[in-house]
Amino acid sequence: MRTYHCFWLLFWAGQPHQSFLTPLSKRTSGFPEKEKVLVLSGNSRQDLHRSKRSWMWNQFFLLEEYTGTDYQYVGKLHSDQDKGDGSLKYILSGDGAGDLFIINENTGDIQATKRLDREEKPVYILRAQAINRRTGRPVEPESEFIIKIHDINDNEPMFTKDVYNASIPEMSDVGTFVVQVTATDADDPTYGNSAKVVYSILQGQPYFSVESETGIIKTALLNMDRENREQYQVVIQAKDMGGQMGGLSGTTTVNITLTDVNDNPPRFPQSTYQFRTPESMPPDSPVGRIKANDADVDENAEVEYSITEGDGYDMFGITTDKNTQEGIITVKKALDFENKNLYILKVEATNTHVDPRFLYLGPFKDSATVRIQVEDVDEPPVFSRPAYIMEVKEDVPINSVIGTVTAQDPDAAKNPVKYSVDRHTDMDRVFNINSGNGSIFTSKPLDRETLLWHNITVIAAEINNPKQSSRVPVYIKVLDVNDNAPEFAMFYETFVCENAKAEQLIQTLSAVDKDDSYNGHQFSFSLAPEAASSSNFTLQDNRDNTAGIFTRKIRYNRHEMSTYFLPVVISDNDYPIQSSTETVTIRVCACDHRGKMLSCNAEALIHPTGLSTGALVAILLCIIILLVTVVLFAALRRQRKKEPLIISKEDIRDNIVSYNDEGGGEEDTQAFDIGTLRNPEAIDDNKLRRDIVPETLFMPRRTAAVRDNTDVRDFINQRLKENDIDPAAPPYDSLATYAYEGNGSVAESLSSLESVTTDGDQDYDYLSDWGPRFKKLADMYGTMDSDKDS
Repeated sequence: MRTYHCFWLLFWAGQPHQSFLTPLSKRTSGFPEKEKVLVLSGNSRQDLHRSKRSWMWNQFFLLEEYTGTDYQYVGKLHSDQDKGDGSLKYILSGDGAGDLFIINENTGDIQATKRLDREEKPVYILRAQAINRRTGRPVEPESEFIIKIHDINDNEPMFTKDVYNASIPEMSDVGTFVVQVTATDADDPTYGNSAKVVYSILQGQPYFSVESETGIIKTALLNMDRENREQYQVVIQAKDMGGQMGGLSGTTTVNITLTDVNDNPPRFPQSTYQFRTPESMPPDSPVGRIKANDADVDENAEVEYSITEGDGYDMFGITTDKNTQEGIITVKKALDFENKNLYILKVEATNTHVDPRFLYLGPFKDSATVRIQVEDVDEPPVFSRPAYIMEVKEDVPINSVIGTVTAQDPDAAKNPVKYSVDRHTDMDRVFNINSGNGSIFTSKPLDRETLLWHNITVIAAEINNPKQSSRVPVYIKVLDVNDNAPEFAMFYETFVCENAKAEQLIQTLSAVDKDDSYNGHQFSFSLAPEAASSSNFTLQDNRDNTAGIFTRKIRYNRHEMSTYFLPVVISDNDYPIQSSTETVTIRVCACDHRGKMLSCNAEALIHPTGLSTGALVAILLCIIILLVTVVLFAALRRQRKKEPLIISKEDIRDNIVSYNDEGGGEEDTQAFDIGTLRNPEAIDDNKLRRDIVPETLFMPRRTAAVRDNTDVRDFINQRLKENDIDPAAPPYDSLATYAYEGNGSVAESLSSLESVTTDGDQDYDYLSDWGPRFKKLADMYGTMDSDKDS
């Protein structure tokens, strides 16, 4: 007969849930009537076998958030091997064993030591075992069981956002989607209704509604107008337990903004506008501003203005200010109060972006009437022309009238006008003007050849108000008259060879005239009457404004006549005919057989041939050779002067002097007389130094003799000073020996021992008492005393 050992697991659950081994048919409150036992039969030699079941037989429940003062009782372990004698020991291991869950090793009772939170950990897996205390061996196989924390509704729903922001177009239909809000509950969604959330609207009705299960917010009112109200604040509540009483809840705020649509046309606040503008307003100047108000915003409020009709359609224009959406009325043409002083315009304002959905509301435009009154301004006089061009002959007499300018006051008063010439444009005062009638006349002679055009400015000003003035340019052209005689185009100076032949052309002449000729100049050339018959030359007119000078005889002699002056008469064909006499200078020169000039008496005709290129190169080479010779000579002299100051085997190039003379020993005391140091008063002033040859013989300065009792320092300082100021001293360092011992010390002897020549007797026995350092001295003087005694 097989023997089965049973391992019992007994669990105790607190209110309101019951620990159970098998599925519960109904929920009970309170404690069970008796403990339920889990029988785990097993054999140490055979494996356990278990039939498949559809429920978890080893899963147990424990209530979360236990609020009792004692430990929460979980259950009890028990083995059929337990005889109650304390020989078995129960051990618990797994999740939280020993910390969160503890077991009484003798009785097998399991308790929870802390409050359990399902949201932190919903399931704990533990293992139970019973062992023999004496042998430490298990008496039952290790069993695994699960403790599942029973959920309670301890978490309220939480929205994913604290504040939601949404926007929808105004005038939206009912049921238009706005935004969806979402709330989550940390409780167990699989157990009860603790995590079942239901949405409701607390604030925002009747404009919006929310779907209870999805949290979708929709519009609930038709034709919500942004112009009436733009912002809405909706409060949504999420409640668990399916919205039942006792459920927990959370709220969130939804800010809803209505966006603008073009559902409002522009409207002028008034039907008529009136403006005033002076007639002097220049074109493109603003006259005034008008504005059509539009309740919409942004691009829906953009307005375009236009002038649709009116008598000032071509005189005024209108543009839109993009920043202020105002219509700016501007002047297109110059205004004239005298011609028209009132303009009536019709201005229309139209939306640029029209929404077809709202065309049923009416046309999205509006119109207004604009009256513009032109004000009279005291205007300056106006000339009949913008500019005047006048012509005058250069030979007109002074004070001749050349033209007239006219200006009138455009105002209704027709104030009289006076004229004047701007002297900045006529600095020479060539012209003047009649201040009353504007006639311009000459005040100085004119010369076309000097200045062809005169550009002056005439000023017209009101007599009653001189500040009102205007200006006009007057261009005066000086017309030519034949008042200049023709003349040579250049100064002619030519030559004729002594061996010239008769009828030989020696020079061709041409002429110019400062005057203008409409048909071109036609000059005629001829010799002056005084030279026509007696001249040695003839003149031939070529009829093309040129003439040629020809020789009349065969030979010329420069020694008899070196220079000929030939007068030539030049005439033009204009009216009145002008002529002039020009002189051609002809010099007689010696020429070769080819007619090339060799020499003339006149220096002006001598053309120096100059130096040839070869001669210039030769001169340049001579100069270069001379410069090189001078440089070489200077370099040789400089090298010859540079001799070393020090002749030595090694040219160290320093101030090193070699003394190779051994000298005369002690007998050579002429240079350094040591006895002088020993006896300062024995210095020989007449002795000269033998080691150097002074360039200039200066007599050594006589210094006062040093007294016998002079201190050594004073003696040395005195000698140093004498050497510094000695003009015969060498320009380099010299060795001077000062062996002066000085006089005896003025201080007396510091020794406590007097001289042996002292007449008085001394007792030196006390030296023995001074220690071993004075022992020898004591023996020396003590012996002397003993010798005297003996």
